[in-house]
Amino acid sequence: MKLLEGKVALITGSSSGIGQGIAKKFAEEGSRVVINYSRSAEGADVTLAMVQEAGSDGIIVQADVTRTEDIRKLIDAAYEKFGALDILVNNAGMEKKAPFTEVLEADYDRVMAVNLRGPFFLTQYFVQKLQTAKMPGRIINISSVHEDMAFPGFTSYCVSKGGMRMFMRNLAVELGPMNITINNIAPGAIQTPINKNLLQDQGKLDALLMNIPLKRLGTTEDIAELAAFLASDKAGYITGSTYVIDGGLMRNYHEQ
Repeated sequence: MKLLEGKVALITGSSSGIGQGIAKKFAEEGSRVVINYSRSAEGADVTLAMVQEAGSDGIIVQADVTRTEDIRKLIDAAYEKFGALDILVNNAGMEKKAPFTEVLEADYDRVMAVNLRGPFFLTQYFVQKLQTAKMPGRIINISSVHEDMAFPGFTSYCVSKGGMRMFMRNLAVELGPMNITINNIAPGAIQTPINKNLLQDQGKLDALLMNIPLKRLGTTEDIAELAAFLASDKAGYITGSTYVIDGGLMRNYHEQ
């Protein structure tokens, strides 16, 4: 039997990168998938093709996780199509680089809205629906090593991920009696479109690899494998923790 046979999962920001990799893996493990995108409809179509090629079923829902009406649309679409929603992966995220003294209020608000406010209220509605149905559930947040590790020039991003760490820890206690688990996955440097500029700058890439004991960037498959396990019944006694996937970066990082 496949790891997620019969389950339904919603993965935000699953039109590319880590979210797309998780959608593909979940489908391979038997889950039906709600694919979410904000801007890239083409990417969402690619993800759906991956899900179908894996022998599963999926739907695409365009939604901005910072908008309450869109949050409800996402969750409701899962119930309308599949009659249930067992797994929520809060993956959508963004970053905005700027020295602390030059951070714009609008940029700060947008980063916090996407990275923290969106997951907060999406999770709230997900849990409300589980409560009504008296069903267990799995919540996985794609956080970052920067929920714990400093990242000069990205203070708003670090603040949002630090907030996600306490969000997860607090809900592990509050939701545990409902048989709802919640955990974070904290990726380090992963080969995704968000790192396109880094991958094209050999000097910066080499400097980063010097800080990674395993001497390579991570892949979306590295993240997806753990996400599938945490979403499964095999992880039923695991909640309230962050799982770092960074090739040892956090233990060996030196700011240049």
